[in-house]
Amino acid sequence: MAVTFLADPRLFGLVSGSDPASPRQRHLGRRAFLGVVATGVSALWWGDAAWRGAGKLLSVPSSLQAALPAPGTGWRIYSVNPPMPTFDRRSWRLRIEGLVERPVELTYDELLALPRSEQVSDFHCVTGWSVPDVRWTGVRFAELLAPARPSRAARALSFVSMERPYVDSLTLDQASRPDAMLAYAMDGLPLTRPHGAPVRVVMPAMYGYKGVKWVERIVVEDRPTNGFWEQRGYDRNAWVGHSNGY
Repeated sequence: MAVTFLADPRLFGLVSGSDPASPRQRHLGRRAFLGVVATGVSALWWGDAAWRGAGKLLSVPSSLQAALPAPGTGWRIYSVNPPMPTFDRRSWRLRIEGLVERPVELTYDELLALPRSEQVSDFHCVTGWSVPDVRWTGVRFAELLAPARPSRAARALSFVSMERPYVDSLTLDQASRPDAMLAYAMDGLPLTRPHGAPVRVVMPAMYGYKGVKWVERIVVEDRPTNGFWEQRGYDRNAWVGHSNGY
């Protein structure tokens, strides 16, 4: 995510330093990263042992793995802490908590019973690839938050993934965009495990690392916080074409 997620060029030794990389450094790092992918896409299918060896060589944490789920789809799936989380419809709950008058806990069936929204939008990864015309089905954040009644101090939402330690946030204004949603279906089918089942954030105006997958908790807060990739140098406001050095 959404996350769908994005290999940080600095992890491949392409942008170095403990401080967040400058936009120009990140842009050049992504180009170099894409060159690595273009010249060695077979590396995406390495076995665990080979990946661990390459990770040491390239200063890549062995927890960061990538795969192409199906030829011709255009999607690349990234996991920061494999194996990917598994969704159990019977036990999964979505919790909405934090600066609210009434914390809410929804089962999957209760989530599906909320007002349903559909949209078609493009998905953009900050590393340079895109998937056009993705059909999403889900719930707008206003519908999700209404029963919890956010307090007057609420300014942001943090989305906590079942894939620890992945988290990211949006301001309430950003989450109120007409194309922002918590999605449970893609292209007419329930989300699959690689795409974030049971639910994921969809924010088409921002790069995919904001699209948190495997969401199990939404925390209403007084300010946005730095998520997993922002802590590694990416921009908090990940506007497509206007952030991260683009």
